[in-house]
Amino acid sequence: MDKGRLEAFSDGVLAIIITIMVLELKVPHGDSWDVLLPQWPVFLSYVMSFIYVGIYWNNHHHLLHASERVSGGVLWANLHLLFWLSLMPVATGWIGENHFAQLPVALYGVVLLMCALAWQPLQHSLISANGGKSSLLAQAIGSDWKGKVAATMYLVGILLAFVAPWVSCLLYATVAAIWFIPDRRIESRIKQ
Repeated sequence: MDKGRLEAFSDGVLAIIITIMVLELKVPHGDSWDVLLPQWPVFLSYVMSFIYVGIYWNNHHHLLHASERVSGGVLWANLHLLFWLSLMPVATGWIGENHFAQLPVALYGVVLLMCALAWQPLQHSLISANGGKSSLLAQAIGSDWKGKVAATMYLVGILLAFVAPWVSCLLYATVAAIWFIPDRRIESRIKQ
């Protein structure tokens, strides 16, 4: 099965997710800096989510670049990931509108955690479709320590959101920093 349709569909969905998120930013009424101040939580939540969607798009590209073919299982695993990513605009809007309050921060973490967990079946189904454990992709991914660290940090962030929501946001930002640069293991394996 050709991977081109999967890439095009995923790119389209991610572009729509970003478009929906930016629509949450409202034009301030007035022409002074004072009218921008109440918008900072919405803008900050948008920036954080934009970066996250960008990270998924970038790593998705690298993952598929290292794959030669896809299967029906890959298509369903990809849809599973896109489902959770499609909830980003709602979580982003809620966290921004409520100034990073406890429950919205926890829900944002749940969406991030579910995206991270949905990434795993996509990786595994792509590995299976491309030759199993001896495939280039399997060798490049290895033990996937970044995925395990991310899921753990999201879980801790969700729990801390009810006590210290800003600490949770710092954990979420730390995970984004870890994943900001695409997985170099995949790039290095492709070059070999």
